Amino acid sequence: MKNSIKSKLLNIILRSFMTGIAIGIGATAFLSCESKIAGAFLFGTGLFIILNFGFYLYTGKVGYIVEKKPSYIAEVALIWLGNFAGTFVFAFLILCTRASSIAQKAAAMCAVKSADTPLSLLVLSFFCGILMFIAADGFKTIENPVGKVLAIFLPVMAFILSGFEHSIADMFYFSLSRTWTAHSFLCLIIMTLGNAFGGMLVPLVKKGFLQNTN
Repeated sequence: MKNSIKSKLLNIILRSFMTGIAIGIGATAFLSCESKIAGAFLFGTGLFIILNFGFYLYTGKVGYIVEKKPSYIAEVALIWLGNFAGTFVFAFLILCTRASSIAQKAAAMCAVKSADTPLSLLVLSFFCGILMFIAADGFKTIENPVGKVLAIFLPVMAFILSGFEHSIADMFYFSLSRTWTAHSFLCLIIMTLGNAFGGMLVPLVKKGFLQNTN
């Protein structure tokens, strides 16, 4: 029993950590592009890796809280920590390379986030949460292979071009720009909550609709 629990925890940690790496890859590609549209598309590479290899992304998992047992909340929290660790390590490694020049762009983005109001951050992350649930659930439920790919890249491009806030991507940006402070961490918590509220909206609506039609 203990071995199975340890194995499950290790599996969650490793898959969550690899998600942080994948998000770092996508975010690095985004920051490296002069074209925001091209960068938004290439950011989707991160989610493509995550969903195809079965890694665990906080924003793709948190919405299912409404369908799972209460113990699932602890699993989602562990995924969040694993994502954080992965993005932090990837950012540290990028800073050791000539690609570290993108840190200036990340710093400018983080300055805007840190200067924003809590309500604005919450709303922007709420909408991102909706899109990320649609992407993750769409990839899982859509059978058409073209539809699966579109389910990944379209929501990602939409949230980036709209300026919505993705808490895991922001972990990478703050780590890369080395702008972590108590205030920036508070901003991250707000965005984490916003992503959660947005991610749970669609399954809550679906659950309520199905109950009302039965």
